[in-house]
Amino acid sequence: MTIAEDPVSGDYTRLTKFIAGYSTDVFGAKSHDYPEEIFVVSGRLYDKAFDMWLEPGHYASRPPGEVHGPFTAESDVVILEISYPSQSINKRS
Repeated sequence: MTIAEDPVSGDYTRLTKFIAGYSTDVFGAKSHDYPEEIFVVSGRLYDKAFDMWLEPGHYASRPPGEVHGPFTAESDVVILEISYPSQSINKRS
């Protein structure tokens, strides 16, 4: 669910939900060319790239190019995601 999106910059804030048992293995790990912040609101999510469980209260600030995922949800999970495409390292001036 998108909470806010700047139509000029493309920056956005959204809530992402994973249902219990869901896995993004089929999509593999990913990275973005812009910074991203995440905060785990509820649930427990495994990040294979970091070999760690993300639990409520976990915060991550991902710089451009940082690989993360694939993810597996142990339970229903809600993530607050704030992304900054306007700060893309590939953005043309």
